[in-house]
Amino acid sequence: MLNPTFSRALVLGAFCTFHIASAVAAPTFETAKVDTVIDQAMADQRIVGTVVLVVKDGELVYQRAAGLADREQNIAMQEDAIFRYASLTKPLVSAAAMRMVEEGTITLDDTVDRWLPAFKPQMVDGTVVPITLKQLMTHTAGLRYGFLEGQDGPYKQANVSDGMNQPGLSLEENLQRIASVPLSYQPGSSWGYSMSLDVLGGVLSAASGKSLPEVVELYVTKPLKMQDTAFSITDKARLAVPYQDGKPAPVKMAANAIVPIGAGAAQFSPERIFDANSYASGGAGMAGTAHDFMKFLMEVRSAQPSIVTAETLTQMKADQTGPQANARGPGWGFGYGWAVLADSELAKTPQANGTIQWGGAYGHSWFFDPVNDVAVIALTNTAFEGMSGAFPRDIRNAVYEALAKN
Repeated sequence: MLNPTFSRALVLGAFCTFHIASAVAAPTFETAKVDTVIDQAMADQRIVGTVVLVVKDGELVYQRAAGLADREQNIAMQEDAIFRYASLTKPLVSAAAMRMVEEGTITLDDTVDRWLPAFKPQMVDGTVVPITLKQLMTHTAGLRYGFLEGQDGPYKQANVSDGMNQPGLSLEENLQRIASVPLSYQPGSSWGYSMSLDVLGGVLSAASGKSLPEVVELYVTKPLKMQDTAFSITDKARLAVPYQDGKPAPVKMAANAIVPIGAGAAQFSPERIFDANSYASGGAGMAGTAHDFMKFLMEVRSAQPSIVTAETLTQMKADQTGPQANARGPGWGFGYGWAVLADSELAKTPQANGTIQWGGAYGHSWFFDPVNDVAVIALTNTAFEGMSGAFPRDIRNAVYEALAKN
């Protein structure tokens, strides 16, 4: 972990995406509070390993790798560890989509069947209702996720992949399975977390004439120098081994792991990332590092972004659904790629209104609070504790307690 007054040159080398005036002093940060949260999670055996970064006022004020990347081989977690991103993929694909909107290749009002003619899911009564790209991006399209259903749910019955399992499955086949299930509601009338970014990935590929990995690399990861972030892994030795919640300690994921969440269960195939025949999931298919994702968050923070215009970025960070979406619970709406905090009191969070946040099923959480100018990324190799357990909440609270001391 770095001292709060570490070299500014090191920060610039780590991010390479924003400028810091040399006359501005680095903000102080009470690192011990975040350390305590991480140490306690390790002592309680709730997570196996983690990388946590905190940026305040554009300065990296905290970075730490803790625990193990591979418990069975006793390999320590490193700051450059690669994690399966899961839903951290969604903001990157959403940014690529908005760039294509700016270029005029697609519009938010385009219907999906303009680009994917065979994709025509129906209402329960058999009515075909057009779905727009905006509805895909805001999860208001009437689609759903199988992992949120019980075992007898329609997506489970149709064998729909959530983008993290079924290695070798093609996008075309998965889209057919999704379209075979009746829509949950009239598109645009409600909100429901869903497979919509996987469908969007198919649209971006069809509209551009490129594969989804090529699209995201062209518009997002290459210009931001996110060199370790992609839909496939080249440096397998740096990839963190995934674990799932267990007692007395997390359990290493099997080849086809099933992890309960609420009334449903998510299916994970950790080896999918190495299967060249697996479709590139726009909702869950990428892998990368904490530092790479922080580069993206610094782009989101920027008043002069490089991958989209400032106007587009403002649109992405705006609540497109209203807080009734309850995207992360009461008080949270949804923008393009992430939840947007509309009512901090209702949400019972120290974050300011306008905060954007999401996570990843393999055990990740992140947020950017533009009012307090703080960005946090916490990647773990433990599902679901690292995403929706006490760990991300405790990290968040520790960060704000540390900021309150300044």
